[in-house]
Amino acid sequence: MWELLARSLEASTIFLFAGLGELIDQRSGVLNVGLEGVMLFGGTAAFITAQTTGSYPLGFAAGLAVGALLGVAHGFFSISLRGDQVVSGMGLWILSFGLTTFLGSRYTGPLGLPRIPAVAGLSPFFPLGVLLIAAGWVLLFRTSLGLAVRSAGENPAAAEASGVNVAAIRYLCVTVGGALAGLSGATYTLSYNPVWTYNFLMGWGFVSLALVFFSMWNPWILLAGATLFGLMWQLSLSPELVLPGVLSRYIWRTVPFAITIPILVVISTSWFRTRWGLARPEALGRPYVKG
Repeated sequence: MWELLARSLEASTIFLFAGLGELIDQRSGVLNVGLEGVMLFGGTAAFITAQTTGSYPLGFAAGLAVGALLGVAHGFFSISLRGDQVVSGMGLWILSFGLTTFLGSRYTGPLGLPRIPAVAGLSPFFPLGVLLIAAGWVLLFRTSLGLAVRSAGENPAAAEASGVNVAAIRYLCVTVGGALAGLSGATYTLSYNPVWTYNFLMGWGFVSLALVFFSMWNPWILLAGATLFGLMWQLSLSPELVLPGVLSRYIWRTVPFAITIPILVVISTSWFRTRWGLARPEALGRPYVKG
């Protein structure tokens, strides 16, 4: 049972890194629906680098760097060019399918390096994820920089009038958000499942995106949601460990996605927003035009 729980927490780390990056993006007013594409790019870059150099640190550095660069690219289209953020994000996602397949096809198969050591069976990335959640909460709600980020996402005109450089703040957030998405992909391909194959994520990025809405843009609720979905994901892979003989394993694998849909429906209702005070940033997804 401990092995199942430890694997579940490791799976939750993938959702956690990507979700925290997207949460910071969205708090500044920028939506990136191409989160899965950034994770695919980051994971592929990390895998190729680690396999060719034999170095885990270089692999993670490559994942972080590629994610950050894609974050800046998304920022250039949505902040500087004031393009449609959904279109930009979808473009990243579609591009990721073709380009990562082209770049990674020669490396299909296992990583071929010794596994990253676990501590009492638990991946070292889970405590790192909890520390990042704590740091993200302090940054957003206890610092002047966090206030600037939140004001850029709520009312960018008022933020600019009070001396906040909205474009700079948004660029900072999309860069950090992209780097965390790249780290998420790298953690998947270098630690959780170190085998490269076409479209290896199979929807993890979209679950991470849904978790940001589920979290009401609060890092601690995001941690709870990521842990819950990590457990459901791992159960969907090994249902016989808890419920042997109940339903086909192929049906179990649809459970995390099937649960994501009603959650999004419920939190999008006016009842939920009124009852639970949904803190959706007012300017989320809107390009800012300086007056």
